[in-house]
Amino acid sequence: MRLLHTSDWHLGRSFHRESLHDAQRAFLDHLVAVVRDERVDAVLVAGDVYDRALPGLEAVALFDDVLHRLADLGVPTVFISGNHDSARRLGVGAGLIGRAGVHLRTDPGECAEPVLLADAHGPVAVYGLPYLEPTLVRERFGLARGGHAAVLGAAMDQVRADLAARPAGTRAVVLAHAFVTGGEPTDSERDIAVGGVAAVPAAVFDGVHYAALGHLHGCQTLAPHLRYSGSPLAYSFSEHEQRKSMWLVDLAAGGAVTAERVFCPVPRPLARLRGRLDELLTDQRHTADEQSWVQVTLTDPSRPSEPMERLRRRFPHTLQLLFDPEETTAAASPSYAARVSGRTDLEIAEGFLRHVRPGAEPDPDELGWLRDGFERVRETTDRKAELPR
Repeated sequence: MRLLHTSDWHLGRSFHRESLHDAQRAFLDHLVAVVRDERVDAVLVAGDVYDRALPGLEAVALFDDVLHRLADLGVPTVFISGNHDSARRLGVGAGLIGRAGVHLRTDPGECAEPVLLADAHGPVAVYGLPYLEPTLVRERFGLARGGHAAVLGAAMDQVRADLAARPAGTRAVVLAHAFVTGGEPTDSERDIAVGGVAAVPAAVFDGVHYAALGHLHGCQTLAPHLRYSGSPLAYSFSEHEQRKSMWLVDLAAGGAVTAERVFCPVPRPLARLRGRLDELLTDQRHTADEQSWVQVTLTDPSRPSEPMERLRRRFPHTLQLLFDPEETTAAASPSYAARVSGRTDLEIAEGFLRHVRPGAEPDPDELGWLRDGFERVRETTDRKAELPR
């Protein structure tokens, strides 16, 4: 049986305020084409269909469109809800939609109720485990306490019990949305540590032939039967070196797994640049990055004037500007107290003026105003000191 494993679509998400609507639509076009051209038998979507619990109308329209197109192909599709989704909203109409071969698994009480598929080698039971927030589902699984590992372990116990009651040779596939130990996170996943320790051991998924994982945005193989597809698009600059893809999984008659990556369209490359502003504006090594979405970290000792405007003249798609000045170590940059030690109040004030106006010395009038100000403060202080106590 040939399976297409994807996850973390995050429909409706933007990238540093840049709309990704067209890029997400292009990905869904690509997904439908792969399903058709590669003769996929079933599609597995392991959570975070939407980016937020109340998705915008454009995101809902994208989802609605791809549901119709997958149903028209006659290819069974199994979705689970992720931690970004509203399970109740995503699951509305699941019974009716299921009749068209699109199966929405959003209810923790249905973990042990598989979607039953079959090929020439026999049955395949596909179990959908939606994101399980420990504080909300412990009682449902008969647990008094415990975090993610406990609730996911209890759900998998139900899966294994159901599988044991099925005909011998039934192959088992699980969809889950979780942070499995050994996975590499990025900056764009929402923390799921609330409610207990976030990570769950890979051994939780013992007893099944393939676990299609969602939540982490990088494509990863934890074991031949245990994989993250990753997100189809980059959602943070920490993903700038990742190739986004889906897994095309072939499940053999005995349950053995072979998988290959199917790469996703790239709407615009990502680049992370670091250096002094003048160098970045002239260095020919960055020519290839001129049409990328760019994150820049400036290392100039003092902040240059109008840095974003100047950067965008060469890199028009600069989206994020950070500052990390050179010589920030204690040895190179002594403390403020050390820098002003031994200076008079007037000298310290003059130094402040020079700091906030680089290259401009205080003029005689300003120096006179400062001297008068300090003199008046001293006079006021002296008079207060002479008053009887």
